[in-house]
Amino acid sequence: MASAAHRRYAEIMRDVEDLINDHTNLEEVLTKQVTQQKRGTHERSKLKLLVPSVGMFFTPLLLERAFEFQDERRRISSRRFVPPSFNDIRLILNSAQLLSLVRNERIQLVTFDGDVTLYDDGDSLSDENPVIPRILRLLRQGIHVGIVTAAGYTDASRYYDRLHGLLDAVANAITEEEVEDPRVIILGGESNYLFEFDFHSETFLRHVPRKTWMLDEMRQWQEHDIQSLLDVAEGALRECINNMHLSAEILRKDRAVGIIPVAGPGKQKFTREQLEETVLVTQQILELSSPGRKIPFCAFNGQQS
Repeated sequence: MASAAHRRYAEIMRDVEDLINDHTNLEEVLTKQVTQQKRGTHERSKLKLLVPSVGMFFTPLLLERAFEFQDERRRISSRRFVPPSFNDIRLILNSAQLLSLVRNERIQLVTFDGDVTLYDDGDSLSDENPVIPRILRLLRQGIHVGIVTAAGYTDASRYYDRLHGLLDAVANAITEEEVEDPRVIILGGESNYLFEFDFHSETFLRHVPRKTWMLDEMRQWQEHDIQSLLDVAEGALRECINNMHLSAEILRKDRAVGIIPVAGPGKQKFTREQLEETVLVTQQILELSSPGRKIPFCAFNGQQS
């Protein structure tokens, strides 16, 4: 039974892999046609027909090989009553991407999320975190490392507080001459604030002015449109607070706005359902707004905010 299930799962992964390859190849052809102003509206990949919202794939996904790899460890096809789970699929996709990167070319950049990836939600990257030696090994190989986080701070010291274990370890590695020129960057606030490692700074971080790294598209964004977008989002959040009787307060920054539990002895955490409802309501209101059609935005559940 296990061998039959294994074979069938592998066939499914191979079929999905073929769909993705077909989709990627067609997208490359259509992109060239757009450049030549020849693209029609009738060309669609099979994957696009099945999943209209699917976007571009920037690397191949070796799904069949990744399934073989994970099945050996998680015994997915040996289970009789528990089907492949979300975690199974996520690990297969992660493995597929890594296998593709390693097979096709030398990796130049590795990026990580912060909360619930490098450390627990709301926590910090402390000295004893087991991921630190692995990141140092990447740096010793000349690979650039980026930490991309939703946490948005304009002050380098706030990022040092969250990432001090890694930053101190990189500084020590330089002192011990284990690493010559480590390239570490922190991209925070959903791509609004950029800091890079600086051995001579007190926080080991140096702010990189936005104008030096902004994409051409970002240069077209007007500040009044950004603030209008945040005004609409704030109004939507207040509506959710009133409708669901949330014990919450608004926290607004220069490029973000959100809700946090009211501080105090009776502080109550939000439920996942309350946060999800707030996200979906706010997202829809923003999508229908005038500034929401001009400025890209991200509405998300931060698990505690």
